[in-house]
Amino acid sequence: MGLVTGILGLPFAPVRGIGWVLDKVVRTAEDEYYDPAPVQEGLVQLERAWTEGRIDDEEFARQEEALLHRLEEIRAYQLRRGGQQGGP
Repeated sequence: MGLVTGILGLPFAPVRGIGWVLDKVVRTAEDEYYDPAPVQEGLVQLERAWTEGRIDDEEFARQEEALLHRLEEIRAYQLRRGGQQGGP
């Protein structure tokens, strides 16, 4: 970047900085939302509740289906994201 371009672009530095911060916030939020660990832990807790008799078969099936659907959503996101970045 040349001196003139740098000087002329100086007034836009705060806007670029805000954009960078927002990008980091969005990426962090996405990483947290699409983390499979809490969903996997939910499956473990669900299995435990079912084996201990705290929930019946119908409730187990309903919750398990929701959690497995969430895992599929996470894996699809990770595949799309990996394809865009050129690898995981």
